[in-house]
Amino acid sequence: MSLEQTQDLESQYVMHTFARKPVKLVSGSGMKVVDDTGKEYVDFIAGIGVNCLGHCHPKVAGAIAEQAQRLMHVSNYYYIEGRAELARTVSDLLNEQVPEAERAPWQSFFSNSGAESNECATKLARLWSKRFSHGGQNIVTLDRSFHGRTLATLAETAQPAKQDLFRPLPGGFLHTPINDIPALEQLFAEHPEGICAILVEPIQGESGVHPCTAEFLQAAERIAHENGALLMCDEVQTGIYRCGTHPFAFQHFGVTPDVVSIAKGIAGGFPMGMCAARADIARAFEPGDHGTTFGGSCLAVAAASATLQAIKDEGVAENATEVGAYLRERLAALPGVVEVRGLGLMCACDLAEGVSAPDVVMRGLDEGLLLNFTGPHTLRFLPPLVCSKADVDLLTEKLEALL
Repeated sequence: MSLEQTQDLESQYVMHTFARKPVKLVSGSGMKVVDDTGKEYVDFIAGIGVNCLGHCHPKVAGAIAEQAQRLMHVSNYYYIEGRAELARTVSDLLNEQVPEAERAPWQSFFSNSGAESNECATKLARLWSKRFSHGGQNIVTLDRSFHGRTLATLAETAQPAKQDLFRPLPGGFLHTPINDIPALEQLFAEHPEGICAILVEPIQGESGVHPCTAEFLQAAERIAHENGALLMCDEVQTGIYRCGTHPFAFQHFGVTPDVVSIAKGIAGGFPMGMCAARADIARAFEPGDHGTTFGGSCLAVAAASATLQAIKDEGVAENATEVGAYLRERLAALPGVVEVRGLGLMCACDLAEGVSAPDVVMRGLDEGLLLNFTGPHTLRFLPPLVCSKADVDLLTEKLEALL
């Protein structure tokens, strides 16, 4: 079926929630994807940061295919192979920067997406506060944050433009500016014993890759604990070595949160999420308090296990660190680029006034580039973590002409 036929069918039978680009992708390998005409593109958005090992990594695809021949889904009423081992692996990754004598298990709830992981974190924080702290139910998030599109996670997402169409939204969410410690302290002073958690992205992705400072995150951890609340990190986009060196972004900032939400790169392209919490926090959940039909399925566990093993075997973290630094250096040298931000292979650049990021993205298709914009003058780059310096050279050479 041609692109035009597909567009016609989707216009009739698919809800119009996305302004799709005029390209139909049919296959891919590594950094590259191919459309229905045979044209090849180099992918610098990777399914919005999902395809951490590139497209159709043989170990991940093989693990999914093998598992699909044995058992795909049985629900969470039963034990399955690999899930306990995967949870232990993620616990070890979360403990990477914790002194060995202080390490304790993290316990995980398996979900299907980042929004579900954040929903779980929200419910856990409120339940923990009711059962073990002062009973406060408000959750603090940061202006310009993004935590999902369910009603609760949309209420957490402090972007009025995304919220206004869907009011009334669930209550119990407070918002404060990023990197403003006095404002955070004032918020807690105004709500004594009314706050159960702070939920932050260590680096805000959807708003254009805006990092928290280490000082702010460390203050957030201190303020939360001084007030009987939790620090929760949304690592949906920043986690699984997206920021290089460490498995999770919070490990770059000298904090250890109480709850971490995970998705996107965890299963290398297969839908999967996790909400992980320190065991003394996770104990707030009892059987029946939360659940999912598909979360932690046989296929998802196989995909995630293969993904994490391939990351370890293939030196992906080191590559993300080195190539990410190179990408930011090359972007900063381009004409029309006024600011570059990011860590590892999570990067953005702001363009000069008069240069349209959406136009650059559309014209990039003609040049064989899959790009992304987060604002009228902001390009975001979330390439597979296997991106090479040669890929960056190709990108920046073509971007220079586009700009």
